[in-house]
Amino acid sequence: MIRYIKNMIPVAALALTAGLSSCTGDLDVTPIDPASTMTPSEPELYTKCYATMALAGNYGGDGDCDIDRLDGGTTGFVRQIWNSNELTTDEAICAWGDPGIPEFNYNSWGSSHPMLEGFYNRLYASIAYCNHYLDVCADIDATRQAEVRFLRALYYYYLMDCFGNVPFATELMSTPPPQIQRADLFAWIESELKEVLPLMQAPTARTSKDVGYGRADQDAANLLLARMYLNAEVYTGTARWNDAKEYAEKVINGPHKLWTKGTNGWSAYQMLFMGDNGENGASVEAVLPLLGDGLLTTSYGTSMFLMSSTWKADMDVNGDFGMVEKFWAGNRARRQLLQKFFPNDDAPAVGISDMAVAAGDDRALFYGVDRTLSVDKPSEFASGYSVGKFRNTYSTGATPRSTIFPDADFFLMRSAEAYLIAAEADARLNGGTTSNTGAGYINALRQRANTSTVSSYSLQQILDERSRELYFEGFRRTDLIRFGLYGGQNSGNYLWEWKGGSENGANLPAYRNLFAIPSSDMTANPNLIQNEGY
Repeated sequence: MIRYIKNMIPVAALALTAGLSSCTGDLDVTPIDPASTMTPSEPELYTKCYATMALAGNYGGDGDCDIDRLDGGTTGFVRQIWNSNELTTDEAICAWGDPGIPEFNYNSWGSSHPMLEGFYNRLYASIAYCNHYLDVCADIDATRQAEVRFLRALYYYYLMDCFGNVPFATELMSTPPPQIQRADLFAWIESELKEVLPLMQAPTARTSKDVGYGRADQDAANLLLARMYLNAEVYTGTARWNDAKEYAEKVINGPHKLWTKGTNGWSAYQMLFMGDNGENGASVEAVLPLLGDGLLTTSYGTSMFLMSSTWKADMDVNGDFGMVEKFWAGNRARRQLLQKFFPNDDAPAVGISDMAVAAGDDRALFYGVDRTLSVDKPSEFASGYSVGKFRNTYSTGATPRSTIFPDADFFLMRSAEAYLIAAEADARLNGGTTSNTGAGYINALRQRANTSTVSSYSLQQILDERSRELYFEGFRRTDLIRFGLYGGQNSGNYLWEWKGGSENGANLPAYRNLFAIPSSDMTANPNLIQNEGY
């Protein structure tokens, strides 16, 4: 079982020397002697390869960050996946003026963007942990070795998706690594995933009380392959729709089923994003959960960010947000996200429960009281509807472990994504409209949301359905790029509020489909060529 610190490893056991020269911290080694041979602690380094996704460093939310000179919020794995893939799109906008936030809001980032630098460095630090594990601990446990290789491939996937041609190394190096082309990195990730997949745990739906919860199993590799194949034409120039559908259906037909049973007035969809989502049954849908605990795995960059940054105190009308005085009031919805549920721009100015009723869709978790539908003042939180998707409330009515940090796990990968991938691939293979099989995948999600179904779906309808199901989970930028609606010659066909810095939206150049390689790495590594446009 891997609960990071919660169920397995004490906080001190996560200590790792800055230079990755061993698996133990100096304070844990007796005697301290340069001539001594230190024995790697495999469980601790293995845990670190996972924990880097959920924690900023080794000692909780208020401890030091792994990434030098940057705080945990700037480098948080989930936080920067979210910022880079949501704030830059039609789904989200932030009221804060922190360095880097306006540039995300208005698609004006450059090579010195602090949050993209933090994200980039977090990914490479995570790869270094994996490479170190594979160097010194690989022969200890074959299944864990396969998982660490999967995690390294996952971190390279995000680099490929966001930054394109990037530095590449499968071992720790004392010299600057070479730059790999995006298509070649795609081929390496694909090969690596297929090689490790049969060596990983068999897929099993688990709760937080089960051994192995939080570890990547074979369906995590299947889903990552499906995600890559869905975007293969962007990454390599060659479409792979058949492969996308095949691997998505492996997940659909496996044990990670859609969670469909609400309880105590909470919808099944809401239960995916609540404080007890590891225990309330919803984790049957979790293919790869990042684990949270309000006492032991504290972080400002994972579930807490998703909750606190989207809530203001006036939304907590029933006192059931689940945390005390953690209303940061920053991120909220752009008008175009509400239009996915209210296409006539008639979203009512009501609370979260009433909004879902008005939309006829359990997923419409928005708050419109004293809010404006359009974001006419980006720096004001009430300009734009609030999003109440994430909360630390327990669906069972139990009390959270802490009133300061959340217990909610973040489902980085969940089976609903596989249904959407399979449906889109089906439509692309069927002339742009789903077959009965593809429509059935969309309808399974819509039935779970207690909304209407139809017999077939166009590609545009599937794109809109992805937004309704996955909004604020870090997918939107990649989706818009795949559909040709982000940057490039035809991107003006779809505008959103403040796209390109214009209130009514403006076309983005094609080079905005990639982020810049951080200038700090360009300076440090002479092997790198900057992405076009930067």
